[in-house]
Amino acid sequence: MADIVNLRQARKQKAREEKAKQAEANRTAHGRTKAEKSKTAAQKKIEADRLDGHRLDD
Repeated sequence: MADIVNLRQARKQKAREEKAKQAEANRTAHGRTKAEKSKTAAQKKIEADRLDGHRLDD
């Protein structure tokens, strides 16, 4: 015989697990230090300035 499972509790547990998995993904995507963010911003600015420097004016 199968074990008796309370469907409401099973649904809530599954929702908690999915929420935890989403939180882990968000931590990896958005969890950067201030130094990393400023370094990336500086690199983007340098690349944008270089691209603008090569622009031809008509």
